[in-house]
Amino acid sequence: MDIAKLRDAAGQAATLLKLLANEDRLLLLCQMVEQERCVSDLETLTGIRQPTLSQQLGVLRAEQVVDTRREGKRIYYRLASEEVRATLALLYQLYCNQENAK
Repeated sequence: MDIAKLRDAAGQAATLLKLLANEDRLLLLCQMVEQERCVSDLETLTGIRQPTLSQQLGVLRAEQVVDTRREGKRIYYRLASEEVRATLALLYQLYCNQENAK
């Protein structure tokens, strides 16, 4: 493989891993794997308070990892990245699956 392409791919992977390295962002993304979620649902499911929740959702939007849609006053968030979805599936298998949990 061309080293320039490999370096570019490594940079993309590092960017994704840095994004996922935040516990709050990881929790939020895990809640969106199976379905889109509104902010109030995300707050209830994760226990993350509104200011932190808004900040982390803003980061995820800026990085184009999630998409949004508005329905009345509610904003719904959903995964926009198949790379993130695949990475979360692997993390779930390694850390959350009851058969593999330590």
